[in-house]
Parts: sequence; C-alpha cells; structure tokens
Amino acid sequence: MTSGQTRTPGGRVPVRAQARQAARQERIVNVAMRHFAERGYEGVRIEEIAQEAGVAKGAVFGYFSSKARLFLAAYQAAARSFSTYLEAPPEVVEQGFFAVISYWIDATPHMIYEDWVPYRVTLLGNYCSSLELRREVTQFLVREDPYGTEAFVQFGIERGEIRTDIDVKMIVSLVDWLMDRVQDAIVTEELDPGLFGSAAQPQQVRELRVRQFVELLRSAIGARPAGVTS
Repeated sequence: MTSGQTRTPGGRVPVRAQARQAARQERIVNVAMRHFAERGYEGVRIEEIAQEAGVAKGAVFGYFSSKARLFLAAYQAAARSFSTYLEAPPEVVEQGFFAVISYWIDATPHMIYEDWVPYRVTLLGNYCSSLELRREVTQFLVREDPYGTEAFVQFGIERGEIRTDIDVKMIVSLVDWLMDRVQDAIVTEELDPGLFGSAAQPQQVRELRVRQFVELLRSAIGARPAGVTS
C-alpha cells in the first residue's frame, strides 16, 4: 500500500480514494511523458516531475518504484495513444491492407506535428533504453499489441491479400518491425534533420520511398497469384 492510502474497516481502499490515486498516477505519467520527450531518459529528474505534477517525490516512487518503471508507464501510455491500423479512414480500409500501410506512412509527418511527445517517448523506448527496459517494452508490445497488428494481418488474410503459407506470428512481427523502422526514420528526419545522415527530401522523393517500401512489403508477404509458389 502506497503512502497516503486509507482503507475501510473491511480492508478495502475506498472507491473515491482509488479514483483519486488513478487520477494522480495519470497526471504523473502525462507530466513524465513530456519530460522524457523533451530531455531524454538520462536528463529527466524525478523531483521536477513530482513538482510539476503536484505530488511529493516519494509519491512518484511509491507508485512506480523507480525511474525505469515510470518510463515504462510513459512508454505504454504513448503507445496506447496511437491509432490502430484498422482505425484508418473507412474509405482507406475499403481499399485493402497495403492501402492502409501507405496511409499510415503518409500520415506520419503530419501526426508528429499534432502531438510529437508520444513519438519521442516511443523512440526512446525503441533505441535509447537499457537492455532490461527494452525487454520490458518488447514484452508489453507482444502482450498488448497496441497497434492492432494481429487483427490487421488477419484482415489482410481474409481479403486474400496476405499469403497463408507463413506463420501468422511471423508476418505480424515482420509488419511491426518494418513499420516501426520506417516511421521512426520519418520521425527523426522531421524532428532532428540529419540524425540518420539524410536531409529532408522533396515530396516526390518521399512519395517514391513510400511506394517502394509498400512494394517491397508486398513482395515479402503479399498473396501469390494462383499457381505461383515462389
């Protein structure tokens, strides 16, 4: 039981107290997300998060036990804030699996400017966290599937767009990994030009990149025409 919690004679935490605690935790996580996004993992100071969230430093550790656990909570909140694949506009979904892939890649630069904080936090989790923390991130992604990749791949299979001779889990992992890397490259290029050694490209070049990526993905997991096995 964390400090400040009270219990009823029966030993249960009152409902109102639970609601207050949940709201306080959410406030801490929201503040932490922005701090991690702005300063990186190493640059974040728990006392500054606590001060801005209006709680004691001990309360932060009471809820999250460590800076790493607070970052993991911030990462999870960031990942859950993104739309799933099948939440693309209905007219895009109607066009099929690869149209949805193109849509989300095209939309990435615009979404960065709408709310860049969760993108920064997920980048930190994907590339800048310790091995132990990275393992926690990976387990969360597999366990919760926040982007709805499994349902999206099943959608492609049901439409006859995705090959069925490969383990579905393999295809899900491939889509997750490749889409993460492409969108991460777009994010870093938009927020930190030159970070990966490539300056901002003209729109025509970006559009070509998207088409080529989609074709490469289609060649790997797209359903084969009848009679073609390789």
